[in-house]
Amino acid sequence: MTDVQLGMPQLPAPDYPAEVRARLEADAEEVIARYPDSRSALLPLLHLVQSEEGHVTRTGVRFCAEVLGLTTAEVTAVATFYTMYRRKPSGDYQVGVCTNTLCAVMGGDAIFEALQRHLGVGNGETTDDGKITLEHIECNAACDYAPVVMVNWEFFDNQTVDSAKQMVDDLQAGRTVEPTRGAPLCTFKETARILAGFPDARPGAVEASGSAGPASLVGLRLAKGEAAPGRVVSPRSADFPVNEQADEQAPTHPSSHDAPQRTSASDPHHPSGPVTEEGE
Repeated sequence: MTDVQLGMPQLPAPDYPAEVRARLEADAEEVIARYPDSRSALLPLLHLVQSEEGHVTRTGVRFCAEVLGLTTAEVTAVATFYTMYRRKPSGDYQVGVCTNTLCAVMGGDAIFEALQRHLGVGNGETTDDGKITLEHIECNAACDYAPVVMVNWEFFDNQTVDSAKQMVDDLQAGRTVEPTRGAPLCTFKETARILAGFPDARPGAVEASGSAGPASLVGLRLAKGEAAPGRVVSPRSADFPVNEQADEQAPTHPSSHDAPQRTSASDPHHPSGPVTEEGE
């Protein structure tokens, strides 16, 4: 009689190889020691197992459950809630295009549509070379730099269709790509390990940091009693303001576009939503 395969996952999930398990257990012990309640270590531990395979597999869920004394259902509930945890294999570089209101009208939708055509992938899909996973993001928390693209959570501000296409071309070709703010790029697995709370040993990476734009910092400066800066406008304006108290030009933030762009549905063929498939 022929065995019938119903496509059901192996239960329980397979374990890591012994040497990988031993290494992850040592890392997990270090993470858990940071918290008075071991359960609080679940989020960084999910980043840890994601740094091993590039996404949270059933094996990773089993590992987290075992070291924390939780059920796999409890771990899965958390892993499926946060979009930073991937449920399927993904690329070395997560390219997220903000398509929320301001970025969308400033060109985010146009950038996202152009990258889908240019890379030949839809939302949440990965290029054949395994380099890039493209996704649209609801907000990158950088509205004064709209439209914004993030690569492995590093900022690429004031993007245009052409600059975004050049950036992904460089990533696929293995050329150095520098964020407009923040630390130098590293792979998604390396990023996941840093998010798990382990030191970033790359020279200069810790010193590099992104900051909010001038428009975002106005309220903070006023609260500290500093002089209000000049009006933040595009240098395309003929009436370019000067901060008379400081005798210098006010901080400016040019948009990448001369006018808001036509909006459209971000990705009607691949709507964003929870992944329902098994992780593998």
